[in-house]
Amino acid sequence: MLSALLLFAAVMGVILFLASRVRGKRSDNWVGYLYLLPVVVLLAVGLVYPGLRTVYESFFDAHGEEFIGVDNYKTILTDNDQLVVLGNTIIWVVLVPPLATAIGLVYAILVDKSRFESFAKALIFLPMAISMVAASVIWKFVYEYRVNQPNVNQIGLLNQIIVWLGGEPVQLLITDTGRLNTLLLIVVFIWIQAGFAMTILSAAIKAIPDEIVEAARLDGVSPWSMFFKITLPSVRTTVVVVLTTLAIGTLKVFDVVRTMTGGNFKTSVIANEFYSQLIRADNQGLAAALAVVLFILVLPIVFYNIRHVRREA
Repeated sequence: MLSALLLFAAVMGVILFLASRVRGKRSDNWVGYLYLLPVVVLLAVGLVYPGLRTVYESFFDAHGEEFIGVDNYKTILTDNDQLVVLGNTIIWVVLVPPLATAIGLVYAILVDKSRFESFAKALIFLPMAISMVAASVIWKFVYEYRVNQPNVNQIGLLNQIIVWLGGEPVQLLITDTGRLNTLLLIVVFIWIQAGFAMTILSAAIKAIPDEIVEAARLDGVSPWSMFFKITLPSVRTTVVVVLTTLAIGTLKVFDVVRTMTGGNFKTSVIANEFYSQLIRADNQGLAAALAVVLFILVLPIVFYNIRHVRREA
């Protein structure tokens, strides 16, 4: 850390010295270029080069020795296990962003200007204050299952509730079908991200001019019409930003899957599969191809988000 600080101070000292020596009509431009130079270098070394290197390695075999062309990408699109991974990723992206955004939006509207608004918002935002690993451990206990036998107590909250109601405990998280497993993991991620959506959308709702709201109420607009004709159009840009941000985060989800199931029982997604192929299976080529696929999936969402914000600005 000390070496890094000294290096940073030395680089900034050199830049400031050079900037002080710049003269001429275009001196401001050159000073700007000098300050941008460290950023460009760091981006090139820490982002551009690793990205290009990953693309390069995706065309090689597991040990990175033999060129195999697009075989790794063919494996991703044809292998049954990899198709399950792609299917799970699609399910995550289709369900998480709209559900988390909808929950956050409805919650923000319901508690807006209420007596306990701060406390109510703190409750739903609280999961954002803990790490995804900690949240996953909490929900792992919620889903925990134990065989229903004498002197065996259920430690999972849901199964204990089922037992109190007179039912039999159910194996929830590690069923053979896999689809229920994925949906239960999605619940955890929505529980974490709904607070983020609520916070951003609540700020957008409070930015709606009071004159518009009061005029609509004086005209006798119903709550449903108020939502669809006043509130939703006013926060449309923010909703799009929240949706796209959650979509990007969902595509990269790793902690929840890794902590709760390890990607087993047909729950793996691209980010987790990339880790498994690289670390556990030692398949560098396939891992690199999965990373490239993830990058390709994220890019359109990023570009759409930037374009939408610029158009609305």
